[in-house]
Amino acid sequence: MKTKNHICFLFFVGFVFFVVGCKGGTKTSQNKEESKTTGSIRGGLVKLDERMLQNIKTEEVSEKPMPTLLTVTGKVQCNEDKMTRILAPVSGQILNLTVKVGDTIKKGDTLFSINSREVAAAVSDYMGSQKDLDMAEKSYAMTKDLFEHLAASRISLQQAENELAKAKVQVARAKESLLVLGVNMSEKEKTDGLNALIPIRASMDGTVIERHLTEGQFVQPDNNPLVTIADLTTLWVLADVYERDLHLVKIGQKAEVITAAYPELCCMANVIRIGDVVDPVTRTVKVRFLVSDPTLSLKPEMFASVSIVLDEAARVLTVPEKAVFTEGGQNFVYVSTNDKEFSRKQVEITTGESGQLRILSGLKPGEKVVNDGVLLLSQQEDRI
Repeated sequence: MKTKNHICFLFFVGFVFFVVGCKGGTKTSQNKEESKTTGSIRGGLVKLDERMLQNIKTEEVSEKPMPTLLTVTGKVQCNEDKMTRILAPVSGQILNLTVKVGDTIKKGDTLFSINSREVAAAVSDYMGSQKDLDMAEKSYAMTKDLFEHLAASRISLQQAENELAKAKVQVARAKESLLVLGVNMSEKEKTDGLNALIPIRASMDGTVIERHLTEGQFVQPDNNPLVTIADLTTLWVLADVYERDLHLVKIGQKAEVITAAYPELCCMANVIRIGDVVDPVTRTVKVRFLVSDPTLSLKPEMFASVSIVLDEAARVLTVPEKAVFTEGGQNFVYVSTNDKEFSRKQVEITTGESGQLRILSGLKPGEKVVNDGVLLLSQQEDRI
């Protein structure tokens, strides 16, 4: 009886192992089937099947001519060579104020007028000297006529000549005083009848960027500008260049200026001034760029990124931005080793032209990098 039970027990154990073995074989066959429809890793390579390869696109790495750039940061400022500050030439009251901040004006436009006692006194002196000149001319003409008819002495004629000369000097001096004040008497006599108003005109074309006066305000002839006019079609950008990079920057070099407000707008610039002093805290030197902006898009005080062109004919390796992915603070690309296998390579990159990155190390010309389907390859690495 014991022998019979022992035989039954052995039969049961054998049956269990048979069932487990069958299940294991089924799982192995399933894995084999799955491997036909997914990727696999062999020797550090990611291998894809035909279906997945349809979602992968590659691009051959090659050297392309691309300028070598040095990128620095800066700030947009007004071009002080194309800017004027209007001061009060005399004390007086502001009248006929016609300009506001943002107005575009032309050279010679009247901005405002000043009603001034000094102008009134200067006009009065001019008119008085003009009357004295008229009298001296008449006296000289009469004395000369008498002298020619032997009715006046030579001394009288000489005195008349001296008085005439003095009167001419007084008129010239009074007229010059008015011109210094900005008063043209020939125009003033025709327009406003010799009143005390002095018109203040624009000395250049541009835009009013500051105004520090109001109608009826009394002003003094000091160094505080009443109106500031700037030509905003040309601007300066002051950028900070690190001390270690200063030897790369030269007067006249071309540069590209981009702002955060208009990232798609690239303005051309030139280096026009390199500072003489190194900032002891930041270890940078101020470099001035002249920027042309005919569209008036750039605004003073905007932050800007400036790319200085160091070498226009440099040949560099480039790849599309979407070909590079980052993990753990390092940059990688997938390189095609054959038609179905890909391997990841670590690369060092820097910025390039729009949509491209420069390769500093990690790739060679002729290698094919994946530029479409990088995410798919990364998922297969994580999955398998």
